[in-house]
Amino acid sequence: MAFAINGKFTSQAVTGVQRVAYELTRAMQMSATPGNELEVFVPRNVVEPGTHLKRKRCFPWLRGTLWEQITLPVAARGRTLLNLCNTNPLLKRGQIVMVHDMAIYDVPQGFSRKFRLWYRVCFGMLRRMEPVLLTVSAYSKMRICHHLKVDESRVTVITPGADHLDRVISDPAVMTRLELVEDAYCVIVGSLDPRKNLQRVLEAIDKLGHLKDVKFVIVGGRNKRIFSSEERALRTDSSQIVWAGFVSDGELKSLYENAACLVFPSLYEGFGLPPLEAMYCGCPVIASSRTSIPEACGDAAMYCDATSADDIAAKISQMMADSELRQRYRTRGVTHAREFRWEHSARQVLQILYGHAGEPLQELAPSASAS
Repeated sequence: MAFAINGKFTSQAVTGVQRVAYELTRAMQMSATPGNELEVFVPRNVVEPGTHLKRKRCFPWLRGTLWEQITLPVAARGRTLLNLCNTNPLLKRGQIVMVHDMAIYDVPQGFSRKFRLWYRVCFGMLRRMEPVLLTVSAYSKMRICHHLKVDESRVTVITPGADHLDRVISDPAVMTRLELVEDAYCVIVGSLDPRKNLQRVLEAIDKLGHLKDVKFVIVGGRNKRIFSSEERALRTDSSQIVWAGFVSDGELKSLYENAACLVFPSLYEGFGLPPLEAMYCGCPVIASSRTSIPEACGDAAMYCDATSADDIAAKISQMMADSELRQRYRTRGVTHAREFRWEHSARQVLQILYGHAGEPLQELAPSASAS
């Protein structure tokens, strides 16, 4: 087939963007007839979970951005290239590009100057190259059309799934390691990127002295090469705060399954996968009402004003005080999250890919499961 997937993401740590790329690639390959799976062109430094993808072709020359801009377009000559992680080779025609958000324009203060400049070059070229554009939410589509000055007919929304968690084996040892008690802690997921709004959550925790037996587990880290280092130092003096850092998928699933709730106060998201993943695991969710998050959570989350520490504190207090309320949000969240499946998302992408190339979609397997 005259298609290939940009596999640069297989050499990167898995955050939300890489998760979408990996799961879409996996589900698309599973939807193909045996031996006809989409090829993934990868650099030499592939890491898990990318190592488990089918039909990888390694092109070992160069790494990172240089690999994507020099090696990949040569390797993909004559093929339609599917790029799932915001960037693409700038000197290649015949591409499909998934752009997850417009954060570098909407919240530029959250990124390093070098990162901002490079992404603005990449996104600026999209206007001239006129590739097929994909994104992950109606909100991101609106921002893409606004900033890149493209017609909305050129941008298709592909909603992420959550059923990859079916393959994850829960690791309850994390509960012992972090000294946690079931239903007596809140999870907060996000890097120390200022968009994730952790400072305001810490301010909210200061207002929850009456919940002295409740712990707040902060999961995630910070990439100094991408994010600005100008944000205020986060306070860490509360004995109720547990800094978990990076955790495995199994550990995160266990944290979700046993938590009283997830607190997700993000100020800006292209989609917002963590609250959907939490719901899938039966975890009640308190989420920001900003940007794309209501698209991801629907009516299955309790919403807070992410700019108000008082409101965040009030919603946490309300959720923690009422076990019946938590159970209602658990039930509602599971029902909602199970509607988001990678198989459905992959079929949408494949329809676009084959349609763009003028090839029949019936070459695909009639049905498949991505779980």
